[in-house]
Amino acid sequence: MSRLYIVPTPIGNLEDITLRAIRILKEVDLILAEDTRTSSVLLRKYEITTRMESHHKFNEHRTVASVTEKILSGITVALISDAGTPGISDPGFLLVRSCVEAGIEVETLPGATAFVPALVNSGFPCDRFVFEGFLPQKKGRQTRLKVLQEETRTMIFYESPYRLVKTLSQFAEYFGAERQASVSREISKIYDTTHRGTLASLAEYFTAHEPKGEIVIVVSAHHTPKNQEPES
Repeated sequence: MSRLYIVPTPIGNLEDITLRAIRILKEVDLILAEDTRTSSVLLRKYEITTRMESHHKFNEHRTVASVTEKILSGITVALISDAGTPGISDPGFLLVRSCVEAGIEVETLPGATAFVPALVNSGFPCDRFVFEGFLPQKKGRQTRLKVLQEETRTMIFYESPYRLVKTLSQFAEYFGAERQASVSREISKIYDTTHRGTLASLAEYFTAHEPKGEIVIVVSAHHTPKNQEPES
């Protein structure tokens, strides 16, 4: 039966892929890849010869309908991104929605995503958290930061190394310079590191040490001082 598989791929170490993911990628009729050149490295390692086509943020709006029609015609498709789980700050949502609306079965495999190891590694509570992904770069950014000022769950953000210092400085301004946070970079890669401290100290550190690689910022929750807590 034709269907769409959402298949997570390694975010760093190529061994971070499940046996089932390898099997699915070998069995499907077509693999949709965010960047076929990047994905070809992974496919060659595991001797996967399935045909690939590009599916990325610049063409997904115009290709979703045709891909949905292909699946309806009887072929089975797997969607992968450059790294991690499609749909999480990567293309995927539009295709999944289109398939669901068309009555196509969608099956998402469990697997790699950057924010989970960063969250656990931060040392902050993991029972309740909010994933913000990439904040707006300009319009709506300050509004979003104001909304998050009193967020009582651990907060998770993705960020570019080129904007990291600016973002940490803004977090210090809106959340407080002494708010605790962690910055994880290059998760599952050779230079996998996590730095922890106050937002002010992290901004100072990365000003002196130019960051590189994929970045995940985890910020501790807002805590209301006990003398300001409402009476029960």
